[in-house]
Amino acid sequence: MGDYYDFSELPTVVYHDNKPVVYDGNRRVILGKIKLGYVNVSNSKNIVLPKFPEKIPCNICIRDIALKNVYRKHNDSGSWQPLERDIFLHKFMGKEKSAFLILEENTGIVSANPNLNQRFVKDEIFKEDALKSMGFIINNGKLTSIHNDSEAYSILLDITKKVERKEITTRKNRGKVIDVLEESNQKIIDKNKDNAFSSSKINFNHSVEQNNLPRQTRRVSNVENVLFGGKLYLSAGEINNLYKDIVDLNQFYLDKKTELSQSFPGLIRMSLRLLCETAAKESRSKFGNYLKKHFENAKNKLDQDTKTTLSNLNITESSIEQLLHTGAHSYTSAGNMAQTIALSIIIGAILKISFGKEERIK
Repeated sequence: MGDYYDFSELPTVVYHDNKPVVYDGNRRVILGKIKLGYVNVSNSKNIVLPKFPEKIPCNICIRDIALKNVYRKHNDSGSWQPLERDIFLHKFMGKEKSAFLILEENTGIVSANPNLNQRFVKDEIFKEDALKSMGFIINNGKLTSIHNDSEAYSILLDITKKVERKEITTRKNRGKVIDVLEESNQKIIDKNKDNAFSSSKINFNHSVEQNNLPRQTRRVSNVENVLFGGKLYLSAGEINNLYKDIVDLNQFYLDKKTELSQSFPGLIRMSLRLLCETAAKESRSKFGNYLKKHFENAKNKLDQDTKTTLSNLNITESSIEQLLHTGAHSYTSAGNMAQTIALSIIIGAILKISFGKEERIK
């Protein structure tokens, strides 16, 4: 925000039973509440906040107008990717779920593979007729397939790899979804073409083994709830304070797991993003650049089991930034605790490099 609150863009507010609810501009309003003491935050005295007046003008309107304004702002600016756009349209504006959103809800494929969250993937690869050519159809909001779960997983995984390796783009192999698949998967599609459609139960937020594929892969549970891969020894300061707060938050989750909602892990995921954003700021680097700068070095310090887990959950140098962004907005990936733990481990290794006591001494 800079040194002071900028009035050029006003928070959008709707009254619900005489209570003002901020529809757009939440983060700005929260900063103001912290600055003026309406909300107490631990260590807030150590955070440099912008100047904030006691009263600020707001755009007060009815809910329908507020939603249209929010949609226009984020859709036109390009700040939303296709999945976020489809979620908003369905959840808040009453639109039918797109095939892209249904595929994500049924499989977690997009949240597990952020490189798929592109307009051309939604409009050309995961549109209904293209899915049908691969042996999938959407029926009453559910994904069905002519393939068994292992075969279905193999075909969709093949597509993710082709997009990731840029073997299919807006300029390369465009419209040739079947042609780019591995020969083994093309044969599966041909073999099963006369099969009846049945419900498909695959989950890209699970390991390959958990999806019952023949080849053996180490289970994700190897790293279950070992946040950051163990205790970190960081230099004193805001990074260390945030790290300890997240550890305490995770311990609260472990102690109260049966009493908390399934959405609670999303708070830990959001905290990881805040931690990385703060580390990037202290390193005088952009968020994505900070993560990419240290990713390979940090990964090389991990054991092979952990590297395998990162690979299974598609946590790579190119995907880590997007995984943190989508997780911070409470989308499907935010509730995937196995992926959150795995993210925390690579983040812990990155923090050791850039803020570890031993590294700072060197």
